[in-house]
Amino acid sequence: MESIVEEIRQKSGDMTASERRAARALLARFPVLGLGTVAEFAQSAGVSPPTILRFTSRLGFGSYPEFQRRLREELEAQLETPLTKRALAPGSARGAPPRSAFAEAAERNIAETFERVSDDEFRAVAALLADGRRPVHLIGGRFTDALARYMAAHLRIVRPGVFHIGGQPGNWRDQLVDLGKRDVLVVFDVRRYQDDLVRLAEAAARRHTAVVLFTDQWLSPAARVATHVLAARIAVPSAWDSNAGILVLVEALIAAVTEADPERSRARIEALERLRTS
Repeated sequence: MESIVEEIRQKSGDMTASERRAARALLARFPVLGLGTVAEFAQSAGVSPPTILRFTSRLGFGSYPEFQRRLREELEAQLETPLTKRALAPGSARGAPPRSAFAEAAERNIAETFERVSDDEFRAVAALLADGRRPVHLIGGRFTDALARYMAAHLRIVRPGVFHIGGQPGNWRDQLVDLGKRDVLVVFDVRRYQDDLVRLAEAAARRHTAVVLFTDQWLSPAARVATHVLAARIAVPSAWDSNAGILVLVEALIAAVTEADPERSRARIEALERLRTS
């Protein structure tokens, strides 16, 4: 099942101007705005109450209460912790879930991730990352920074100007000050979203830096300012989420960037090989 934010992004092209205003207002204050009354939503968005009802109907909901139930369900899913996930709930079996169930869930996540990422979005991100004139800066969260480092290590081989942003959040502004409209900031942020990553993305967007966001199906708040959003499925039968879908998406982009300029890639790989054997 697609999240409400995913539905909005996919259907925004078919919306009327007033429905798009409602969508922008909801995304700016997601999900709180939608949990109020229709009248409150309409007033905040600057549209009429009937527009709000048409907007929720456009998203596939038969009624406003049904829309609000989904919002609450998604909010609960976003706030899940390792202690509240089903695998460690009171009365559930302890220990690791069966390998087959976990493997099937991970495989399904990968398949659904690639089904839902549009070809246009993928190609646009690949082209952005392949442009050697644009410096690329990558950063992730507590568990996703390993993905940022992994991607940076590969991109650094096939193109120049790739940097991993590390260290304490207080030091990030030292790198932020040099970001501008030619730079690309790649952010990894999945549920239990990190406020410091969201603030970094927002600050970069204010400097007209292109922001590429890797996130989950519920979408990090950083999606509000991201130039491109790549959302992966992450839920598995475990106390923990799985980054397998994001990892394979990252590897597909690394392959696309490598193939975007094969002569450059070959020349850089050959030069690195000579350095290793010298």
